[in-house]
Amino acid sequence: MTITMNNEELQHWVERVSLESFGRPFKHLATFNGRLKATGGRYFTKSHHIEISPHQLAAFGVEETEKIIKHELCHYHLHIMKRGYQHRDEDFKKLLAYVGGSRYCNSLPERAAKAPAPYKYMLVCQNCGTEYPRKRRLDTTRYVCGKCRGKLFLKNA
Repeated sequence: MTITMNNEELQHWVERVSLESFGRPFKHLATFNGRLKATGGRYFTKSHHIEISPHQLAAFGVEETEKIIKHELCHYHLHIMKRGYQHRDEDFKKLLAYVGGSRYCNSLPERAAKAPAPYKYMLVCQNCGTEYPRKRRLDTTRYVCGKCRGKLFLKNA
């Protein structure tokens, strides 16, 4: 089931969630951004605008998207009130838990299906034998083992 919504409907939705969950109005712009794939949404500190990923709405529905909206509104309202609005701040964590927003968004199915590239190179310490799998080749004369400072050599992976 694909859910379609335009920016005007999203704006009304965000304004409604802001009043219902936070008791404060959302006075800025909320839009969809189709380029957002790894994240569910963004809050801009300079303009106070919010962007939401339409892919999250299509893949996981209204409930999950509303949690993302609440997450972004936490950033918005705390920033406006000059309180800790960043992920690491206690104010942010408490407000997010209070309103029921999501800490992280779900991975999109097409992104989750892509497996990371296998390691092509293996660096091995000559002293302790510690192995360091690497995706990219590096100059072994410039680096040493992180455990014993021994010399590294390249082994075929």
